Amino acid sequence: MTEELKKQGIADDAAVAETVEEAGATPGLDEAARAAAEREARRQALYEENERAEDERARAEAERMRDVDDGDEDETPRDTWATVRRLWSEAAGDHWRFYIVFASIVFYAIFNTAAPAYSARVIDELWGHMKLAFANNTTFSITWENCGRTIFIYFMIWTAAASFYALQSFLMSSVAERLNLRLRNRIAQKLNRLPLAYFDAHRPGEVVSRATNDLDKMSESMQRGLLQLLVSIGTVVGAVSVMFVFSVPLTLVFLFFTALSLLVTKVVSRRTHDVTGERQEWVSKITSAVEEGYSGRLVIRAFNREHQSSVEVHEASKELARVSTKADFMINAVGPAVRFIGRLAQIVIALVGCSMLVAGHMTVGVFQAFFQFIYEASEPMTQLSFTFNSLQSALASAERVFDLLDESEMEADPLPAVAAKLPGRIEGRVAFEHVRFGYAPDKPLMRDVSFTAEPGQKIAVVGTTGAGKTTLINLLMRFYEIDGGRITLDGVDTRLMDRGELRQQFGMVLQDAWLFDGTIAENIAYGCPEATREEIAAAARAAQVDFFVRTMPQGYDTRVANDAESISQGQRQLLTIARVLLNNPAILILDEATSSVDTRTELAIGRAMDALMRGRTSFVIAHRLSTIVDADLILVMDHGNIIEQGTHKELLAVEGAYADLYLSQFA
Repeated sequence: MTEELKKQGIADDAAVAETVEEAGATPGLDEAARAAAEREARRQALYEENERAEDERARAEAERMRDVDDGDEDETPRDTWATVRRLWSEAAGDHWRFYIVFASIVFYAIFNTAAPAYSARVIDELWGHMKLAFANNTTFSITWENCGRTIFIYFMIWTAAASFYALQSFLMSSVAERLNLRLRNRIAQKLNRLPLAYFDAHRPGEVVSRATNDLDKMSESMQRGLLQLLVSIGTVVGAVSVMFVFSVPLTLVFLFFTALSLLVTKVVSRRTHDVTGERQEWVSKITSAVEEGYSGRLVIRAFNREHQSSVEVHEASKELARVSTKADFMINAVGPAVRFIGRLAQIVIALVGCSMLVAGHMTVGVFQAFFQFIYEASEPMTQLSFTFNSLQSALASAERVFDLLDESEMEADPLPAVAAKLPGRIEGRVAFEHVRFGYAPDKPLMRDVSFTAEPGQKIAVVGTTGAGKTTLINLLMRFYEIDGGRITLDGVDTRLMDRGELRQQFGMVLQDAWLFDGTIAENIAYGCPEATREEIAAAARAAQVDFFVRTMPQGYDTRVANDAESISQGQRQLLTIARVLLNNPAILILDEATSSVDTRTELAIGRAMDALMRGRTSFVIAHRLSTIVDADLILVMDHGNIIEQGTHKELLAVEGAYADLYLSQFA
């Protein structure tokens, strides 16, 4: 896109040159006519360049605001053990809980293995007494001495296993949620210390996902995946060990079929991963198509494109159904396939075991206990693949969280005792003194910007899109730190001030009006929460929005949100203007504050703004130059630098960049 803009710029320069040459080649044209033709060509080229740049900015902003898709994020950590060590250090206060969890897992594995092994004694003892009673032709009964003690011990073994399992589950949940809360609080604090450049470089959904999806995934995997992994390892090791004690041949048969099932699972899982990835792509496509159809429904209907839009959604749905059918089959087929191999293993083991039982090499109790161990060992082994993937995904999520926590922070504010203080009464004198700034160290934007805004003056900042108008305001508010020079407020260097105290002196009305989820009164009083209802209503009247608010169902108590369609963009702008009016700041910053309202409302707001700006220093970022012809000082910016400054009449008389920009809007 940048190359395209460059080509278009070259074409514009060629058009200017061609127009000038034609003017020079035409007989009878004097120097004045030639200069007029040159200015006209430059104005036309400047106007077209500004329009293209504005379109490019809108497209770039739409792309930046698009939420990140979790499916696109890498689910493999870059450094597994470094992330594990970092998590361990983050949970420093809960290490004792981990130790108890590990101890509980060990004891659970012992009792969980001992129970099936002890069941062999229970069954053999019962079977022996039953045969004895049958041989003596007596009634078989269970007493404390006759199998009762053995059954009670068997019950207590299972009770102990269940108790240790409950203990480890509770403590692991506690550890995971406490770590989740600790990291979420750190992220909340970190976001307040990150520079504005970080948010410019990252999409909103990406940042939000760190504090929500990633932490939730990490917590869930710790509670389930990690615990299941540790328990599975202990269970498998214990079960296979006892199986070898009971019968080496049967254990080898079991391990052979287990290896076969793991191989099948690996092959099918690889294919399933590819198919589910294709399904995720079609889910994204159909989601995008539905979202586009909903968001652009008015345009679609206006151009009679309902049928074509419906066809696109239906075609995407058919492809999604086809791929989903294949994916669901692969996912649902792996379970029965593995179970079939497991059942086949049990049949072989049963046949071999029965022959050993008949030959007297194995008792009935050992025979049934061996099948219990088959179940205990096979289930965890079939789930190990899923467990490893879950833990790997959780570690990748934790790694992304740590990447956010390791981001460079803003320069810390000076301590309250040493921070520079403003005088008791703020006059509003703002001075830029040889300011240098660049978003990247090797790409300076502002090289030597100097100007002075005297108290009560209206300062207009104009220029094409990307000229640096908003950057200048961001530096004034210390959203970015300057690289050289200094900015002063009433003679005080803003870098030596506390950011909070500095920003209290400013009131901003941005071009993109933003409303928070709450009532209209709460939105107006956002910067002044202690304001009374009368003060809120007075600010609304001054912003020409009181009549509209009173037509709402609950008046000032009507709940609104930024995505509510019941309020127009112009009405949103009026509410944000009322918000600034109520805050009564010493200095105003207006970023094309009336760009989203109609002409009649603009005139009314203009009168309110004139009253508000009277006696206050005001910075106005203007695209429509007709709104700033009365400014005390106009700063014309280009590529981050001030190329002209003066009043409207002075700049028109110069016939420079401002004159070209002004006349291009009235061509």
